[in-house]
Amino acid sequence: MRDWAKARRERTHHLIELGGLVQKAGLVDLTDDDRATLFGAFLDIAGQLQGSNDTAPVDLKARWRRAGLHAFDRDREHDRTTGRRDHD
Repeated sequence: MRDWAKARRERTHHLIELGGLVQKAGLVDLTDDDRATLFGAFLDIAGQLQGSNDTAPVDLKARWRRAGLHAFDRDREHDRTTGRRDHD
């Protein structure tokens, strides 16, 4: 496979995974699938990480990371106890 094709496939896979996280977080339903609202929320997050609020970006990332890791752990535990592999 050519390098450019491999890089494109990897990028596509990465973007699909990111979209899955948007879905997994419930943001698609909570925003009625309004992409302008989702984009605005992402811009707000980016602003926060650029230091446009009172909380240091490193603290925000640490708090968000902990919350994400806990959610992944809950999903794994749920899968383990129910034998399920999906979360729909």
